[in-house]
Amino acid sequence: MQAKRINGLDTLRAFAILLVLMSHYCGFVSRKQTFGFAGDIGWAGVDLFFVLSGYLIGNQIMSAVAKGQALSLKNFFARRLLRTLPNYYVVLAAYFIFPTALAGRSTSPLWQFLTFTQNIGLEYGQTFTHSWSLCIEEQFYLILPIVSFILVRLKSPLWLAWGLLIAAIGGGMLFRGMAFMDGHPAFDAQVYYSSFGRFDELLPGVAIAMLKNFHTSLYERLMRHGQALLITGLLATGCTLYCINSDDYNKLMIVNSMGFSLIAISFAILTLAALSPNSYLHRLRLPGAAQLALWSYAVYLVHKPVFMLIGEQLAKRHVNASAPLTIVLVTAAGVFGGWLLYRLVETPFMRIRAHWFPSLGQQAQAN
Repeated sequence: MQAKRINGLDTLRAFAILLVLMSHYCGFVSRKQTFGFAGDIGWAGVDLFFVLSGYLIGNQIMSAVAKGQALSLKNFFARRLLRTLPNYYVVLAAYFIFPTALAGRSTSPLWQFLTFTQNIGLEYGQTFTHSWSLCIEEQFYLILPIVSFILVRLKSPLWLAWGLLIAAIGGGMLFRGMAFMDGHPAFDAQVYYSSFGRFDELLPGVAIAMLKNFHTSLYERLMRHGQALLITGLLATGCTLYCINSDDYNKLMIVNSMGFSLIAISFAILTLAALSPNSYLHRLRLPGAAQLALWSYAVYLVHKPVFMLIGEQLAKRHVNASAPLTIVLVTAAGVFGGWLLYRLVETPFMRIRAHWFPSLGQQAQAN
């Protein structure tokens, strides 16, 4: 049984992958700022993915805990690995099978790719760099359920969970602030790719899951103000992105230490709006958004090598990569590659997962 899709979450996920596509199109196809400000902020698509992932995974765990159901680490890890590993390993194999076409200036050891630790010590321009965000998510998927399991087994009070979450966000800010004082700004590879510098962006999504499952009255009151959440989220997102990208502000310590956390919190407000039935973001069903959201993981993995290969050919033939038709065709090629991966690899493994490791909702349907 497939979970009911929420229009607002699909819209946000589709928007996130479009931001990433624009960013990498500028970097690997046109090699200039083809999309203006939208291209400048394309990096934020990953931050939005972090928040959405934090909510979706957090809600799986918190809903089970809130209902008093057993939290099976075996089932959780099996479902996550079947969701993420097949697509990832297929694309990873392509990078190693075609090293001349897809390699960067250097390549991390294979064991780092296989263990999702490639982001440790990663530098710009290396091979398969966009896997850095997957590394952070996989590390997070390992830590969150274990911490949750321990807190449940120890019957810890809810305030302790909130305290740990807030302290972890503060820890991320502290790490970035100290790195900035050592001469490493937020977009330095040592900070940007670091687990310590970015993990806290998943936590606002977890906070939403905690509100939903453990503070239902407050969550329901928030859901009644969907339009206010939408406006607040848009304003907060716009202001934060402007400060991070502005030459007048992005050299300040407060922006470097708090910027990523603030953009994640802003995206979390938009996520709340997406969940609220009273919000336009929740009600609006954009054509193609649900499909793009469904394929987003596969598209994220595939589009960059596709862009690299096409961009090289366009450059050799002196084709104007900023022409509208070229943008549409190249972007469509990246999305099509992701769709193929989704259909040929992800979908069969999702069927295996549903059969052997059903979710709690599927188990309830079967009983």
